[in-house]
Amino acid sequence: MSLKLYFHPLSSFCHKVLIALYETGTLFEPRIVDLFGEAVEYRKIAPLGKIPVLRDEAKNRTIPETSIIIEYLAQHYPGKAQLFPADRDLCRQMRLCDRIYDLYVNVPMQNIVADRLRPADNKDPFGVDQARTLLKTSLDMIERDMAGDRWAVGDGFTMADCAAAPALFYADMMQPFRETHKKTAAYLERLMQRPSYARVLKEAEPYFAMVPK
Repeated sequence: MSLKLYFHPLSSFCHKVLIALYETGTLFEPRIVDLFGEAVEYRKIAPLGKIPVLRDEAKNRTIPETSIIIEYLAQHYPGKAQLFPADRDLCRQMRLCDRIYDLYVNVPMQNIVADRLRPADNKDPFGVDQARTLLKTSLDMIERDMAGDRWAVGDGFTMADCAAAPALFYADMMQPFRETHKKTAAYLERLMQRPSYARVLKEAEPYFAMVPK
């Protein structure tokens, strides 16, 4: 198979790309990466050791970074769904929304998780406080700007929703917001009921016990 996705079923950024693949029906070969046990071998493909990474054997290309992977797929392997709005203004809004969920929801959430994995004598309470503050500010902004009862941008499901689903799912685990951000919580419920993300979550179930509480 031409396309190989190197990922881990628990990774929020990997969820983003998996949602896009399932939305479009794009065929790929899944390659689960153990960043500890297989780090040396994997870094031959991805020197930075980050996941996910898409490998296109047919074109001899290795594509990192979630938004770039999804855009690459849309350009070279268009599927049954279009995740980029045709309207340029709407597409720009979608890209901004994608960045907000990646950088200001997903990243601070991951910082909180990372601190929970640190040894007791190497915690970073100041960094966690900063992450929680940023996460709350971002959730407040999302709640304020949430419009309608469908998706992140307009009426169509886009790359921004692919980014929002795992970012909000894990953020709610680390810093529950369902009682304080009702519109955002309702949006998360819609995302979790979307068949593509429901499939991703089902596949991740055997690994959820690894998430630090």
